[in-house]
Amino acid sequence: MTASAGATTAADEELAAAAVRNKPAGQQAAIVIVGREPGARQILHRELSKRYGADYQIVVCGRPTELAPWMRDLRAAGLPVALVIGGVSAQDPDGIELLAAIRAIEPTALRVAAVGWGDWDSVRSVFDAVTLGKIDHWVTHPVQTPAEEFHRSITEFLREWASQRGGGFEAVRVIGERWSARSQQLRDLFSRHQIPAGFYDATSGHARQMLHDLGLASPELPVVVLQFAAKQTALVNPSNLQIADAFGVMTPIPPGEVFDVAVVGSGPAGLAAAVGASSEGLRTVVVEHEAIGGQAGTSSMIRNYPGFSQGISGAKLAQEIRLQAWTFGTTFLYMHRVESLSENDGHYRLQLSDGSVVASRTVIIATGATYRQLGIPRLEALQGRGVFYGAATSEAPAMRGRNVFVAGGGNSAGQTALHMAKWADQVTVLVRARSLADSMSDYLIRQIRATPNIDVRHHVQVADGTGTSTGHLQSLVLADTRSGARHSVPADALFVLIGSQPRTQWLGEAIARDQWGFILTGPDLPAGTGRHWRPGRPPLPLETSLPGVFAAGDVRQGSVKRVAAAVGEGAATIPLVHRHLQTTAARAPAPSRQPPDQPAHPRPEHRQRTGERAHAHRAQHDQHPAGEGAQNGAGYDKHRHAETDVSLASGPGHRR
Repeated sequence: MTASAGATTAADEELAAAAVRNKPAGQQAAIVIVGREPGARQILHRELSKRYGADYQIVVCGRPTELAPWMRDLRAAGLPVALVIGGVSAQDPDGIELLAAIRAIEPTALRVAAVGWGDWDSVRSVFDAVTLGKIDHWVTHPVQTPAEEFHRSITEFLREWASQRGGGFEAVRVIGERWSARSQQLRDLFSRHQIPAGFYDATSGHARQMLHDLGLASPELPVVVLQFAAKQTALVNPSNLQIADAFGVMTPIPPGEVFDVAVVGSGPAGLAAAVGASSEGLRTVVVEHEAIGGQAGTSSMIRNYPGFSQGISGAKLAQEIRLQAWTFGTTFLYMHRVESLSENDGHYRLQLSDGSVVASRTVIIATGATYRQLGIPRLEALQGRGVFYGAATSEAPAMRGRNVFVAGGGNSAGQTALHMAKWADQVTVLVRARSLADSMSDYLIRQIRATPNIDVRHHVQVADGTGTSTGHLQSLVLADTRSGARHSVPADALFVLIGSQPRTQWLGEAIARDQWGFILTGPDLPAGTGRHWRPGRPPLPLETSLPGVFAAGDVRQGSVKRVAAAVGEGAATIPLVHRHLQTTAARAPAPSRQPPDQPAHPRPEHRQRTGERAHAHRAQHDQHPAGEGAQNGAGYDKHRHAETDVSLASGPGHRR
């Protein structure tokens, strides 16, 4: 094709006209290619049509000035735009500004810059544009067929768009009141576990028909319907534990089972610890009372985590690490809260909320921190009805056209504000300090400044609020932190991400903590810690006031509140676990005290299956000999490997 720059070919116009006239069967959304360079448009159209033409309408626009009306016509035809892929080059010097303008036309469409390999000037401008939030992603023009690297990126972008939009396959359906705390908790729970779920307002005719078909007349809401099983299962106002049980993935731990490592909490630190421990053959269990990922799991987009140049959502990152741990054999206990920690017969015992007990030789506390509550009665009563603690990314689509406030000055608050800005008319960030620079990453600050519908107000805090007659947030009372002056502002939603409170109340007096509840470790432990320790054996780094109990991530005093730092701390605990286990193994009873018919490991068939691998590991780690086994597993074998998984997200039939 030989059309000059700036021209639109007849083929381009015909493709666009066809998309607007009809919504082809099976095509639920559109991918729009825009740019002045005919050759680049042709290559992109060819590659995208081959891979995605059956599911997406591929539209080519050679006249950038016509892009906005074309996109509006596509939406009117029932074809929302998933991606806009625009050229950025010498032929398209305004490509970035063109993509930036897409946000006002189609807020949820992902804006992707296409650059040529080796066009370093354009690449640099694209990186700057991502930092400022003008575009979402970039891709290199395909130069050969098949262009697998190109398609890997496009597929990931489409997955991201689909996950934000919702719809499609629903493994779970939730029928409940649109604005209720429990409905919001369930939406957030399934979202963080990456379980495709649909929500149906109980007041709608469709929802009432669903309840009728299920044989439920005026049930206590919410109702959770499991769609993936051979027979539909309806749970009436279930607890999180009942939901996990219904998924069929809760494998009980055999009586007398003793783990090498028990990890409390499945945020980034806990998951990293689980990967490190189980990959080295330590029998590992993770106990989580809420959802994978901790606070990080609610982040809509993390761009400063090493290895993800295009960014990654907190939920996706957490699930990837969880799958790693599961692959290595970690046992996961979901929807179980640890209520106490005690020592018994050389093991630590974790008392769980359902009355069961987990025994382990070592413990890693990675329970993280939770956002501090406002403590304002009228606003606390509106939780789930306009007031949300945490990022609550599952609520973003419901913010379309609304006036949203975000309280907080950290990275999570910044990510929440940027995510909500895709839907909300206006987002206002409320910050107590005079600047964001002390608490938020620079890339987020720059992006916020460049987003036209985000405003940042400093020296201000939420002092009160009111609700409507139907019980939804109506207004906020804001107070100036310097003068104390107050004024009221209309508000549709408030997302609270202020301060941090460590999840350590369950520890009681068992572990030394600072005045705010953060766990003291290593050299920060008080001088009187020695009563638990052997002479000459000082606490290891990241070790708490109890030998063999470690802390990692946000729960620890002095930790760096960043995802990458939490992952590093979680991984760093495993060499320390080995050192502790070697010490205790050296003091274990002699093998002769064990009855001759009692195996050193409670599951000898497992040792037989993994014997060859363990033998190879021992050859590599002669400098760390394993202790002799003792009854009830008192010895240390660093090459044990767990088998059982009870992950909520994997669904039935996926147990190891």
